[in-house]
Amino acid sequence: MVTGQGPASAKARDRVTAAVTRLGYVPDAAARALASRSGTRLAIAVIGHTAAVLDDPYVGRVLTTAAHIAAEREVGVSLHWLPLNEPVTLAALAGRRGLGGLLVVNPTRPALETVPRDLRGRVAAIGVGTRHVPSFDVDNRTGTDGVVRHLVSTGRRRIAMVTGPSWLPCGDRAVEAYTRVMRDIGGETRVVPGDFTAARGAAAAAEIMAHWPDTDAVFALSDLTALGVLDGLHALGVDVPGDVAVAGFDDIAFASLSRPALTTSTHPVEDIAAAAARAVLDRGGTDRVTCFPSTLVVRESA
Repeated sequence: MVTGQGPASAKARDRVTAAVTRLGYVPDAAARALASRSGTRLAIAVIGHTAAVLDDPYVGRVLTTAAHIAAEREVGVSLHWLPLNEPVTLAALAGRRGLGGLLVVNPTRPALETVPRDLRGRVAAIGVGTRHVPSFDVDNRTGTDGVVRHLVSTGRRRIAMVTGPSWLPCGDRAVEAYTRVMRDIGGETRVVPGDFTAARGAAAAAEIMAHWPDTDAVFALSDLTALGVLDGLHALGVDVPGDVAVAGFDDIAFASLSRPALTTSTHPVEDIAAAAARAVLDRGGTDRVTCFPSTLVVRESA
């Protein structure tokens, strides 16, 4: 009756309302969530090789944004590492008491396939989803196409790409876009594996120049990796952008501070995380795939 629902006479309702006002009663969000089985916590599960993935600045941006959305709904947030090779741990997390919603970061299809049926509608993937798990992600296919075509427009033709981790399916779209542009211009594809770290970028730069010394541009699928490429090329005495142009993807804060400043494409992490969090906490119907646009940012490196 406190909620204004259920059968009761007008007189009874008035008496309850007066008592609520007199006592200063405020509904307890946790108790109401438990009673309605809507949950008291939004869990953010991050898939990766080691727990160090939780220290990734990208994860921090997702967590902060999701926490703001959850706080508006008086829901708590928890952060969890899920080992890459143990997809069943996602099902175990999904079965915990008080879970109101689940966001999966760096999702893989084997992990998402373990999501229990009764959690459908309360789980979303920040990355590639499945038939039953909606996806919220950046349109890195179009973003990559824009960056690589920009490199071509500046006269570059021998362009190498440093990818993301091979196990992360969202990177496939970017590789396909790069490959298509290179095919369109009659160029050779020069793809080396990456892992979104600066250290791998520096090593990749050395590998590229050793294997393809005539390379005139490098596109990395993350700004951290691109910054590592800049460092690796500098160590080799290669001038950027005179000899080799470099571009990244994400437009992180440090991208504009590097020397030369990094050409890149935007990644609206906060918008993506907010939309995913709202979808699972508000139980709103959503399209299976929600892609957010990526915009080219031209700076001195390319």
